Amino acid sequence: MYKITKVINNNFICSVNEKGEEVILRGPGIGFGKKANDLAAEDKIEKIYSMTSQIALSKLQSLVADIPLIHVEVCTEIIEKIKKDLGKQLNDNIYITLTDHLNFAIERQRMDQEYANAILWEIKKFYPLEFKMGLQALDIVKEKLGVTLKEDEAGFIALHIVNSELDTNMNEMVQITNLIQDILEITKNYYKIEFDEDSLHFSRFITHLKYFGQRIYHNKKVKDNDFHLQKIIKTNYSKDYKCAELIQNYVKDKYHQELTGEEMMFLTLHLKRISFE
Repeated sequence: MYKITKVINNNFICSVNEKGEEVILRGPGIGFGKKANDLAAEDKIEKIYSMTSQIALSKLQSLVADIPLIHVEVCTEIIEKIKKDLGKQLNDNIYITLTDHLNFAIERQRMDQEYANAILWEIKKFYPLEFKMGLQALDIVKEKLGVTLKEDEAGFIALHIVNSELDTNMNEMVQITNLIQDILEITKNYYKIEFDEDSLHFSRFITHLKYFGQRIYHNKKVKDNDFHLQKIIKTNYSKDYKCAELIQNYVKDKYHQELTGEEMMFLTLHLKRISFE
């Protein structure tokens, strides 16, 4: 049983669930002729949106009040598919950020105003799974709305997915992507080899760099725990450790941060694996 606290429009209402949490209910005509304190018609509920904060809930209210219902429905379908395919929970903000982005992209395309994605190549390379999901999202948009969006948009969608996975924002994700690209250039120049970008070790290195970049962006340090093991790694893998030192110098020069011994050890181990292939 859901008591209405606010009618957003004919298709969206605000209510409170059994836990006393504010939610948004979606359904065709669910708000028609209704007012606060009325009971919602449960047979009309198609989707319940539960956000983690009041700020996020307010943003979602404003968003769904301003865009076509079909756009919200399609974006929600895309997000639910992404969550299912990833097999993990995503930050609820993706219902706001991705829906807002796709609605804007659809409107721009209809006016022949499309944006180029300046880091599309990097997105394809560093986030292949998320990019694949972005392409699938474009297929859904085309099927449901008859709108064909360019591959650049699949890249933007991929960034929104990664943002939600890492709980970051778009600006931060672009900065992290650039950092990853810079580190790969340092690494390639040092070893003078082309890496097998389809290998498991390369994929794990990219994943490590995503979280490494996030720590740099937020100035978070990995605590030093095992100094003995750090010394062994530095001695036994001296060539790879020197590459890690180049990365350390880059981080110090560009981001004015020092890497801990623990961080250097993990970098060295990843570098050893990808250079050994």
